[in-house]
Amino acid sequence: MKYKLNFIDVELEKLKQNNLYRKLRYVKSHGAHITINQKKLLNLCSNDYLGIPTTKIQINQLQSSSRLVSGNDESYKKLEDVLSKHKSQESSLIYPTGYMANLGAISSIAKKGDLILSDELNHASIIESCKLSDARIIIYKHNDMEDLRKKLKQSGKSKFVITEGVFSMDGDFASLDQITEITEKLNAITVVDDAHGDFVIGSDGKGTPNHFRVSKKIDMYVSSLSKGLGSFGGYIASKNNIVDLCINKSKSFIYTSALPSFLVEYSLKRIKSNREKQRKVLENNVKRLSYGLKQIGYEVNSNTHIIPLIIGNEKAAIDFGEFLFSNGVFAQPIRYPTVPKNQARLRISVTAWLSHTDIERTLEVLDKAYQRFMNK
Repeated sequence: MKYKLNFIDVELEKLKQNNLYRKLRYVKSHGAHITINQKKLLNLCSNDYLGIPTTKIQINQLQSSSRLVSGNDESYKKLEDVLSKHKSQESSLIYPTGYMANLGAISSIAKKGDLILSDELNHASIIESCKLSDARIIIYKHNDMEDLRKKLKQSGKSKFVITEGVFSMDGDFASLDQITEITEKLNAITVVDDAHGDFVIGSDGKGTPNHFRVSKKIDMYVSSLSKGLGSFGGYIASKNNIVDLCINKSKSFIYTSALPSFLVEYSLKRIKSNREKQRKVLENNVKRLSYGLKQIGYEVNSNTHIIPLIIGNEKAAIDFGEFLFSNGVFAQPIRYPTVPKNQARLRISVTAWLSHTDIERTLEVLDKAYQRFMNK
């Protein structure tokens, strides 16, 4: 069987032959100057046009241009090394947001003539990134392995299967154990957006693939630093050549200002913090709330920290949300086009911030709401 990532090396070689290959430099920016390899230079690459005076700490921590233009603060490398290890991958690359990570990475590795299989409940950022790639896109039924297997047999130069790890609006898991078995047999590339599972699910919060014990079978991860980690930004983690190609082709990486380095350093601190204690609190909160909701009469099909309460009618969902709001509980109604028509819902996000008293109060209000809106 041919090595399925050969086309990545071919693409990189073309860039080198055409003198279009780029490499990142690790630097220290300080006001009007920049230090590269211990050499201090006048910085004529910054986009900080006004240079408005501020404190030394803020100057050192702000990145005001693309990393390929104004250079790379060493904090990026430190965080990317940690994220690579976190996802058991060779390399990683930080983006300003998870949305931009999807847009940039998927459109960089998939191209015209390729075939993308995308789960029907995938996030908007995945949908948009697939369109940007110019690849042929086929939607497979949500978590339907027979439909995926059948549709993946269609022709394509390179084939990709793209799915979320934990689905953002339904809170269920992608069947990654079965998906990776199919992609291995049919020589397809597996891409997982694990924004809602990362740092929460699996051993030490390593994510949904770790939970299913298929971490090494994932070809590219896309994820967020702003959800489970509570910081800001997005990243990808993959093999060296895929990350290298994204550095060279990913428009949402090349043509935008980098994430400020103080946020990068903040992410590093939060990754190294004692997250296990908080994960246990969250796990207990999910169990308490799920059990309580079922006792009331709600249908709960999620076993993650995202629990949708399906209302159906859009107006009914708004009324339901307003009732909760008037009783001291804030849960946003989610409606079309985020979810299908007549599938409106209240999306409950369980957090470790919630105390036992908070959960009991929430269940009390949701019990009243159930009696008023759903027990008819």
